Amino acid sequence: MSTVDVTGVTAEAGPAPVPDAAPGLREDTPASRRPGAARAWLRLLGSEAGLTFRRPRNLAVLAVLGIIPVLIGVVMRLFAEPIAAEAADGPGNGGAIFAQITGNGLFLTFAALSVLVQLMLPVAVAVVAGDAVAGEAGGGTLRYLLTAPAGRTRLLAAKYGNAVLFCLAAVSVIALSALVTGLALFPIGPITLLSGTTISFAEGLLRIGLVVLYVTAGMAALAAFALALSTLTEVAIGAIAATVVTVIVIQVLGVIPQLAWLQPYLLTQWWNEFDGVLRDPVAAGEMGQGLLVFAAYVVIFGSIAWARFTGKDITS
Repeated sequence: MSTVDVTGVTAEAGPAPVPDAAPGLREDTPASRRPGAARAWLRLLGSEAGLTFRRPRNLAVLAVLGIIPVLIGVVMRLFAEPIAAEAADGPGNGGAIFAQITGNGLFLTFAALSVLVQLMLPVAVAVVAGDAVAGEAGGGTLRYLLTAPAGRTRLLAAKYGNAVLFCLAAVSVIALSALVTGLALFPIGPITLLSGTTISFAEGLLRIGLVVLYVTAGMAALAAFALALSTLTEVAIGAIAATVVTVIVIQVLGVIPQLAWLQPYLLTQWWNEFDGVLRDPVAAGEMGQGLLVFAAYVVIFGSIAWARFTGKDITS
């Protein structure tokens, strides 16, 4: 074996030392912690969002959500007095919110969300989240996505993040459409809350922003449920339909008096708790409980989606 003489010392020539992959980066560092992982995930999220918001079906859904507040505003403008009187006598806070629209256009935002959060908004969320994995599997593109070095967990996280972005976009479209319509058709000024306190117009806009975030959180919880269903099938319409049917069933269970013990655990029971911003002080306790329920649904069904997606055989 050859030897080399360095400064008079004879030693065997061995293989050259292997340098570290990067300064400060060990080979056993998890991929999720390596530099660039976050940027790669954001690029993946951007790609998913680009596909979602360019799809004509999703744009049509957003357009419908934006038109409905306009229709509500026009109807309230044309038939203001009888509708307001009937709404004021109706049960719950929803009727009181409708009764306030003719006096202040900002209430149209709260009224539109209280109506659309019951079914139309959940349907829109189900269309995107239910299609996230099942649509790729049914179209034969899921296995090609998994050939990229992103990993299943990162891909699933990007798809859920994209669904949450769509939730925020859908709720924002409703709020902006209702706000513009309210400004155009009804008086605008200080708001008299349901508790009788009057706040400024600027504070009213701030509370609308809180409502948008709260409703988005509720829809994000539904998106986690729809995503879990999407990992269980290769038929997107099945996951979408199952999500919508589940929402309807839960709403029915929520009005049965004998099931009052179950109602605090039902997702739909907390969607309308955003009316807590129409009180002074804000009903932070009730809204906080709603956010905890939303978080629990995200954790439970997000875990189900992750366990299923990371452990299933991808054949299409």
